[in-house]
Amino acid sequence: MPELFELEHLISRAGSDVRFRVLTEIPHQGQALPIHAIELGSRAPDAPSLGLIGGIHGVERIGTQVLLAYLHSLIMRLRWDESMAEQLKHIHLFIIPIANPGGMYLNQRANPNGVDLMRNAPIDATSHVPKLLGGHRLSRHLPWYRGKKQCPMQPELQALHDYMIQHLNKRPFTITLDMHSGFGFNDRLWFPYAGSVSPIRDLNVMYRINRLFAKTFPNHTLYKVEPQAHSYTTHGDIWDLLYDHNLQQQPQSTFMPLTLEMGSWLWVKKNPRQLLRYHRLFHPELPHRQSRILRRHYSLIDFLMMAARGHNNWMKTKPEQIAKDTRAALKLWYDGAAK
Repeated sequence: MPELFELEHLISRAGSDVRFRVLTEIPHQGQALPIHAIELGSRAPDAPSLGLIGGIHGVERIGTQVLLAYLHSLIMRLRWDESMAEQLKHIHLFIIPIANPGGMYLNQRANPNGVDLMRNAPIDATSHVPKLLGGHRLSRHLPWYRGKKQCPMQPELQALHDYMIQHLNKRPFTITLDMHSGFGFNDRLWFPYAGSVSPIRDLNVMYRINRLFAKTFPNHTLYKVEPQAHSYTTHGDIWDLLYDHNLQQQPQSTFMPLTLEMGSWLWVKKNPRQLLRYHRLFHPELPHRQSRILRRHYSLIDFLMMAARGHNNWMKTKPEQIAKDTRAALKLWYDGAAK
């Protein structure tokens, strides 16, 4: 697992500005594979926050590699870049680069128990889901297996869930970016819900984020921004579960979980030999293409960090403005009305 080796090497080189913890260890073949969480910036429990997560699907290594490259850049910049140090004084940043170390070790999508962690949360879709793809309980030998009904969440997902619940407590504003690859020819930036075609409560906030990014980076038109359910719906999405939990427990706070789905079909189209092996379908194999992807999403991550820090400057709180933004979002993403 070169990614785990690189992560632990970065941790060993990081200075006192970087904190880290092991959320849990996954036993596999006599080894204990750790899930590391790296934290930087403010320790204040009410500081706005950005979370970066990768490797929930073990075969989608490119997301982890993007986060490792970004972490390396952060560690180097903190040695000389006063502006970055100042930025981090006002925001809490956490990075979980390898959320499914057993799956990555085995070079497979699921964890070592054969469970797809993005179908494993105890939440069922309220809209129609495609067979198998949307999550099923038939067999661990089939892809997109949810696990047995009424069983606890898998340890990897439970560790992520517990960390997020603790982290979100009393925090007024949090954005997370969960990095995946594999669907479509375009990079998609998804927001909840995955299990419902209904709009989220904070649709106005997502509309503002989308508009702010387009105005700040007018030439950076890489992403198709949409609710995940516009592409496909699924059972057991951990971000749906956490989003609804935060709504119930802290209705005055804002939590916006985003998913970056890097479109790997384009990589396969340009290099058809990747079709010969399953795990190659999710990774840009050619070195120049991999280097391009590793730097491609820096602007997005930097933007989300700045947006989290300055959320009070762009979020609208007056009821009439919230209603206006919600109407604009419904027109943009839901054909003018909630479905």
